Amino acid sequence: MKLFQQLLLAPAALGLLSPMAVSAAELNLDGVNQYATEEQVTSINQFSDVQPTEWAYQALSNLIERYGCVAGYPDGTFRGKQALSRWEAAALLNACLDRVTEVTDELRRLLKEFEAELAVLKGRVDGLEAKVGELEANQFSTTTKLSGKATFVIGANAFGGSNAQGLLGVTRNQQGATAFNYDLQLDFNTSFTGKDLLRTRLRAGNFGSSPWGNGPVGLNALEAGFEEPSGADSVGINRLFYQFPIGTGFTATVGGRVRQDDMLAVWPSVYPADTVLDIFTYAGAPGAYSLALGSGAGLWWQKDGFSVSANYVAVNGNSGNPSEGGIGTSGSAQTGTVQVAYTQPNYGLAVAYVYTSPEAGQAGLYGGNGTPLAVTGFALSSAVNSIGVSGYWQPSTSGFVPSISAGWGLNSHKATFASAGNPANGGLANVIDGAQTQSWYVGLQWSDVFIKGNAAGMAVGQATFLTQSGDDSALSPNDGNYAWEWWYKFQVTDNISVTPAIFYLSAPLGQTIRGTGFNDATLTNFGGLVKTTFKF
Repeated sequence: MKLFQQLLLAPAALGLLSPMAVSAAELNLDGVNQYATEEQVTSINQFSDVQPTEWAYQALSNLIERYGCVAGYPDGTFRGKQALSRWEAAALLNACLDRVTEVTDELRRLLKEFEAELAVLKGRVDGLEAKVGELEANQFSTTTKLSGKATFVIGANAFGGSNAQGLLGVTRNQQGATAFNYDLQLDFNTSFTGKDLLRTRLRAGNFGSSPWGNGPVGLNALEAGFEEPSGADSVGINRLFYQFPIGTGFTATVGGRVRQDDMLAVWPSVYPADTVLDIFTYAGAPGAYSLALGSGAGLWWQKDGFSVSANYVAVNGNSGNPSEGGIGTSGSAQTGTVQVAYTQPNYGLAVAYVYTSPEAGQAGLYGGNGTPLAVTGFALSSAVNSIGVSGYWQPSTSGFVPSISAGWGLNSHKATFASAGNPANGGLANVIDGAQTQSWYVGLQWSDVFIKGNAAGMAVGQATFLTQSGDDSALSPNDGNYAWEWWYKFQVTDNISVTPAIFYLSAPLGQTIRGTGFNDATLTNFGGLVKTTFKF
């Protein structure tokens, strides 16, 4: 019971304590009078005999500071352990009731003064309750959230170098136009327990005949450059998988349309994956982080910053013909991945090993992420073993110091036949075994550049290129190339950003145009674009 309630009951309680009447002689009426007429104290510290250790210290403090209805004796004491007479109780109760009456009158005045405003607020609250009820009754799902991203890209390429075999003219004719393309992603994220995830992604785009990655030069492919296999402007299922915890620290993933990185506990890069060139979105190792997409399953374990991930993807896993698809068959186009990683809030490091069957190489081991010799030349490899070492560091606060992401990849090919294809002459045939390809990159990003929320970044690296030709002594590797990109993102609103960017490719066709038959020809690619992203 609160002290104030005790005070209200004090007179009745005191009257019941004894049948004996309290005589005036037993009361110090002068003291009571002094107590009742003493000025009210404003702080409990004014009492010399009240210590914070007293059991009712906080209650007395509240009466003084909140209600201002406690007085003391002339000598500056409260005498909290002294018995309370009925006269003293009446004096204290009278002072508190006077104060409560003042507060009540003030509240009545305020209620009267703001009566109209309170009525408006009540009406708005009632209206909001009605709208919330309507939304709950007509909501799409109680378990599913929809999020989306739409990307517009407008830009063009400029090609330079020698015009050996008319190659410069071919690239300009096929990839030289200014184009406007789009990519649309819709994610339906469903949770049944609060800890699991069923993801369904619908995606559409029209990059199939764009200047980016379609034609003689494939390394200028954009991360946003998507087109559904069924054709431009067609909507397809791009992801469909279920992810759920198992016990402590384990997470399992299974899906009919799942990508390799969906089943990794750690992505070893903080360089934005949705910037410009696709070659900078594979943590420097497109062989190890192939991002193979198909039927698959995986399991990862995490504890105290350490993680171990293992997964399997069959690109053609939905086929019933074992020569063309299925699970664990010669036609599966399969990849197996194992990753070990360690992360902390500001940094992370990961090592990954991936085994890739030949059909997966043909179906997208590198895609547009290597020179023609490294990609097409080893499409029929009997097997590819890839290792990727990647990591990142980022500052705790934004400033002049950028986040740094870096990675390196090594791929060992066991090939029985390779064709170093060239768009000008149809390619050269070579028998190669024990060949190696490599890749690397470094990406930097600055946050809150000039304006809070804006960002800038750049990346440099070498897309996958031949470094060792194996048993083919006639082929001397001269496949090196360099790629650069620079971009600045304007965060227009929380949901809209505009990113102008430029990039440069020093030798996107690598050794293909450096052979003897081409008189050491050269080809360079400079490009520019503006990307607008809408998130909802």
